[in-house]
Amino acid sequence: MTIGYLRVSTGKQNPENQREEIRRFAEEKEMYVSSWITETVSGKIPYRKRKLGRTLKRMKHGDVLIVSEISRLSRSLTEIMTIMGGCLEKGICIYTTKERYTFDNSINSKVLCFAFGLVAEIERNLISMRTKEALAVKKAEGVRLGRRPGSTVKMQVISEKEEQINKMIAAGLPVTKICRKIGVSRNTYYKFIAMRDSCR
Repeated sequence: MTIGYLRVSTGKQNPENQREEIRRFAEEKEMYVSSWITETVSGKIPYRKRKLGRTLKRMKHGDVLIVSEISRLSRSLTEIMTIMGGCLEKGICIYTTKERYTFDNSINSKVLCFAFGLVAEIERNLISMRTKEALAVKKAEGVRLGRRPGSTVKMQVISEKEEQINKMIAAGLPVTKICRKIGVSRNTYYKFIAMRDSCR
């Protein structure tokens, strides 16, 4: 099975240019595109949540996927590497018509995948480094990082039931029973009580 995959980011873009490129490439390679997959979606959306993910899942050893360019698979180099790695494991061959990349089980493909993997790792490290640097700057500026105390969903729930809690406390109900009735843990309950008392 040979599949032509077409992706555009918006409805204003025309996938027909990609289709024509893939068709010409297939003819050149003496292949017949048996199925076309077209979707209008951002390349930033994880591939597993797109038609591409479902397509790759049903493809088998010996199948071929043709795209006009490698960025049609994803905008993330890390995700592209994940897709290529999965295809290599299943024995699926990927062709790109613009870059003329071939990803199969050949030694050249494995070298190319290694190069892409190295770049993807560098990309991940750079993103991590930029994130840490940005957080360090914010911390130095006195910006409080992380969640504010009491900002979690459970703390919000318990805050909304303060009047009910006070009535149960006044009635002499044990903490375990109070927690069970309002649906929070003892730890959350004690944190709420401590926070409430400190605000008085």
